[in-house]
Amino acid sequence: MKHALMNDENRPSNLGEPTARVTRARSKFLGSSSGLPPLYPSAKQDDKRASRASLKRDAPDKSAGSSAACHPNKKKAVLKDVTNVNCEKLYTNCINAAKGQPIRQDRKGSLQKKGKVEPACFAKGSKVLEVKIENIVDEVKLEGSQDTCPAVDLPTEQTKITNEVSVAAGSSPLKIDSIQKISLWGPSGRDEGKLCMKEESLEAKGVIDIDSRHRDPQMCSPYAADIYTSLFTRQVDRKPSPDYMEKLQRDITKGMRGILIDWLVEVSEEYELVPDTLYLTVNLLDRFLSENYIEKQKLQLLGVTCMLIASKYEEICARRVEEFCFITDNTYKKEEVVEMESRVLNLLKFQLSVPTTKKFLRRFIQAAQASYKVPSVELEFLANYLAELTLVEYSFLKYLPSITAASAIFLARWTLDQSDDPWNPTLEHYTRHKASELKNTVLELQVLQLNTKGGMLNAIHEKYKQPKFKCVSTLRSPESVESLF
Repeated sequence: MKHALMNDENRPSNLGEPTARVTRARSKFLGSSSGLPPLYPSAKQDDKRASRASLKRDAPDKSAGSSAACHPNKKKAVLKDVTNVNCEKLYTNCINAAKGQPIRQDRKGSLQKKGKVEPACFAKGSKVLEVKIENIVDEVKLEGSQDTCPAVDLPTEQTKITNEVSVAAGSSPLKIDSIQKISLWGPSGRDEGKLCMKEESLEAKGVIDIDSRHRDPQMCSPYAADIYTSLFTRQVDRKPSPDYMEKLQRDITKGMRGILIDWLVEVSEEYELVPDTLYLTVNLLDRFLSENYIEKQKLQLLGVTCMLIASKYEEICARRVEEFCFITDNTYKKEEVVEMESRVLNLLKFQLSVPTTKKFLRRFIQAAQASYKVPSVELEFLANYLAELTLVEYSFLKYLPSITAASAIFLARWTLDQSDDPWNPTLEHYTRHKASELKNTVLELQVLQLNTKGGMLNAIHEKYKQPKFKCVSTLRSPESVESLF
């Protein structure tokens, strides 16, 4: 009997009732009585269903036709015609509402009521928030002009957009007035204007713009100026102490430090590490020694540990811990290196992003090559050679990395060509140092180049004596650089 009724659920009943689906409740009722239950329940049943609806949402029916027949469609709030609303104005109003800025409407335009939005209640007992947008102005008038602005030609002046919003949340409408101005400059127009002003100012100073002509995306030309501004600032904060040997270290000397760094240069050549790894290694070593006392038996362990940390930061494929233990002839075990690594990182607070001399040298070499028709490879190699000579010398810790890099460029240009002034407005602009500020550093650097003190640490000299570096370590200037100051 039950299945028969379910098969005939789409047929009209004999009682003259409208077509309806036989639900489980009606089927159960038919099993106990001879008639169909009423399609429209009583008022008490309505109250029960209403209370249940507030607690639990009805599951949607799979059949569209059956759901339409069983549950009448509820009327929803319909957004009326707002076709003449300017999209740019709506976007501006949304931004102002997000910032908490009130909006005022200009009553000089048309005063037609465009639309009304009535959102439904979100929860029982909550206040209904009605947002009423009235008097939306279709025309955008310029300040000081009576004609409307065409959509194609955007002016350079600012436009005035005014609207009125009345908000009712269980209280009287609140009206707040304000004026919002928006610049109609396009982003391309702003960038081109700034670029033109920048080029004109640099050309007036006799400076060659090295960022506008460079097309290599790896050089980050649009952001290079901001990046190096940050590096110039941070080089002071993460600079090692220039006198930690005299104040803190009692078991090691300047000579021990030089021997260690000279050996680390050979290790970097053996493992084919990038120059940035070597510079960062020396920086970590000096910063650790500036804050922590260490015995001379642990000095080599500290050196290989700093190189391990630097290789993890700079190298694409870092060397393993076992390889650094092997390079020390297994003097130190893996556990000792790992323990020292944790000690160094915790002391330095994991601050490994350091503006070393190498980072400034790349920028300054690019500025030095700007005046050449053909880039000079010897200039690049010689500047790198002079800069690496300063790693071994403890006395160069008192100079900032940017000054050391600029001095290396100054002396390299003078070594290769004595007929021209090694300093020009382009180098002064990008290095941010005048020639007079480099005098002491250049003179000390020339002493290292000539090796007048007869130092025995020749790892860097032998490295740049190879043909792949054009044997730049053998170059000397016939005239003293002191005559330039």
